[in-house]
Amino acid sequence: MKFILIFGPQAVGKMTVGHELTKITDLKLFHNHMSIELFHPFFGFGRETWRLANLLRREFFESYASSNQYGLIFTYVWGFDLQEDWEFVNQTCEIFESKDAEVYFVELESSLEERLKRNVTPYRLEQKPTKRNTEQSEQDLRATMDKHRLSSYEGEITRSNYVRINNTDMSPEEVARMVKERFLL
Repeated sequence: MKFILIFGPQAVGKMTVGHELTKITDLKLFHNHMSIELFHPFFGFGRETWRLANLLRREFFESYASSNQYGLIFTYVWGFDLQEDWEFVNQTCEIFESKDAEVYFVELESSLEERLKRNVTPYRLEQKPTKRNTEQSEQDLRATMDKHRLSSYEGEITRSNYVRINNTDMSPEEVARMVKERFLL
C-alpha cells in the first residue's frame, strides 16, 4: 500500500496533479473537497462541516489502509502554523503506516498569479461546487494566504519520501510523471 499526500495552498494544482497521477499509476484519488462538498450544503463552511469531514476521512483512511488496494492519493491544504493540521497529518500517516504502507509527501508551490488563473479552471469548478462563486473563492484564497503559512520552511519536512515541486510553469502531466519517477510508483 502506498499513501501519497499532496499538499500546498489553494489552487496550486493538487487535485489536478493527483488526477493525472491516477492515469499513470494504479493509485486512487480522494481529494479533500470530496468530503467537504458532502457536508457544505447543510452546514456551510462552519465547524460542523469540518468535524464531519474529518470523521469521514479518518474512517475512510482506516478502511482503505486495510484494503488490498495499491494506494491512495489525498490532497490537503496544510496550515503549517496550525497544530491541528500537524496532528491531522500525523494521525493520517499513522493510520497508513500501522498497516505497513509507504507514505510519500508531495508539496506543490506556485506563484500567486498562476494560482489565481487555476482557481477558475473548468475542471476545478466542476469538481468543487463551493469554488463556483469565483469572486468569493479568490477572496478566500487571498485571505487564507494572508492568515496562514501554507508552505513548509526549508528542512521542516523531515520524511525521506518527500519532494517539493514548484509547478508554476509545469503541466499537471509533467508533475505527475515527475512524482511517479521520483517515488517509483
